[in-house]
Parts: sequence; C-alpha cells; structure tokens
Amino acid sequence: MLDLTQPGIVAKFLKFGAVGFSGLFVDFGLTYVCKEWLGIQKYVSNAIGFMAAASSNYYLNRIWTFKSLNPNIFVEYSEFILIAIVGLAINTLIIWLLVTRWKLNFYVSKVFAVGVVTIWNFLANLAITFAIV
Repeated sequence: MLDLTQPGIVAKFLKFGAVGFSGLFVDFGLTYVCKEWLGIQKYVSNAIGFMAAASSNYYLNRIWTFKSLNPNIFVEYSEFILIAIVGLAINTLIIWLLVTRWKLNFYVSKVFAVGVVTIWNFLANLAITFAIV
C-alpha cells in the first residue's frame, strides 16, 4: 500500500520534479524538432518526445530520486515505461481535449498535460516501480 507519509516523500517528489523538468527539455525539444522541422504529425511527435523523456527520466530517477539497487533493471524499466505509456495516454487525451474542444494552443495544452501526468507518474512509480518491499 502506498504510504504518502513515509519519511523523505517530499524530497523524492522534489527530485522527481527536477528530473521531470530536465525531461521537459528532451520532450519539448524533440517534439518541436519532429513536428516543426521534420513535419511529423503532432500527436506522433508528442509521443516521440514523451517517450524519449521517459527513458532519460527512468535513468535519472533510478540513480538519484529513488536510489534503486534493484538488480532486475529490465523489469524495473518495463514498469517505468508502462506507467509512462499510461501517462502518455493521459497526456495525449488532455492535449486533444484542450486543443480540439477548448481551442487552446498545442504547447499551452501540453504544459497543462505535463503537470497532470507528473502527479500520475510520481505516485504510480512510487507505488509500483520503486516500491520498497
């Protein structure tokens, strides 16, 4: 069971946020290059940027945020990526709703979606990927 009162939870969330912020540069940068320079469809570009950032975030969260010593890196990475894929679905749905229904700018919508997905990703990874057993 997820215990949000465990010692260091705020520090972990702040570290997770810092790692996520670094991932924003990967995500937005790659999304922009794919969409604007390479002409790849915007939702495909979003998925490419999002998944590249998820991979770099896994590594940084493993060694810094959660200090994981789990020897089964493949399973741990797979859990992280599966959580990121659910996050990607949430991210894409939010962007789609904000762009098509509310007529907001794609990148403004993406900023909002990233905020929501950050909370999802932290809680899911704390409970599953990096759970202390």
